[in-house]
Amino acid sequence: MLVQTVQGCLNDAKAEDIVCIDLNGKTALADTMIIATGRSNTHVGAMAERLIKALKELGVAAPRVEGLANCDWVLVDAGDAVVHLFRPEVRQFYNLEKMWGRDRPSERQAG
Repeated sequence: MLVQTVQGCLNDAKAEDIVCIDLNGKTALADTMIIATGRSNTHVGAMAERLIKALKELGVAAPRVEGLANCDWVLVDAGDAVVHLFRPEVRQFYNLEKMWGRDRPSERQAG
């Protein structure tokens, strides 16, 4: 339900290039990472505000948020799902899809 709410909210906010990455077996941080792009700082901020409101309505009491002041990259930690909202050039620079994609070894294998 959480991931569907996030995806629906981002679609409604006209987010671009929404990607869901399954983190099971890769980290204990969360079950899912969702990455999306906004066209500008204003768009990224608006998407984040809309998402925070939707999460609170879903019952996520206090999602942790970082980066809302600048809106280049906003991180919304909703517990089982971590959402990264980027401006296009910032997303390209950090390339989280490659870092957390299928080729990443699991924590069990690394340790």
